[in-house]
Amino acid sequence: MAQFKIYARGEFLRVEHQRISDVLHGAALRTLLLPPDKRFHRFIPLEPWQLIAPADRSERYLIIETILFSGRSTAVRKALIRAVIDDLSQHLGLDPNDIEITLIESPRENWGIRGQHGDEMQLSYKVEV
Repeated sequence: MAQFKIYARGEFLRVEHQRISDVLHGAALRTLLLPPDKRFHRFIPLEPWQLIAPADRSERYLIIETILFSGRSTAVRKALIRAVIDDLSQHLGLDPNDIEITLIESPRENWGIRGQHGDEMQLSYKVEV
């Protein structure tokens, strides 16, 4: 499981949300080895007054929080971060300085999904990669 929360200025998200979603999903498929149907993205548009950032960030500054089951190796977590940065730069022309991503891991027993505890669910993919 991996859920992405994407924060950015509302105008930018309205125009680019689908391309951002496609890039994030592609990076998650390649690095986390998620099945294609596991796309969970929440876009949080912010008004200019709601996002105070360093002066060297542009109007296209993205903050991405990824909440995922614990268990991935350091190499896989770093590969996800690198893939997101590289793919957003390539496909949307974003400056890497405008991309911030944080991975937040949570044990499966802390999740409730489809009426079940996360650690009791049969998954169609491996978390320990």
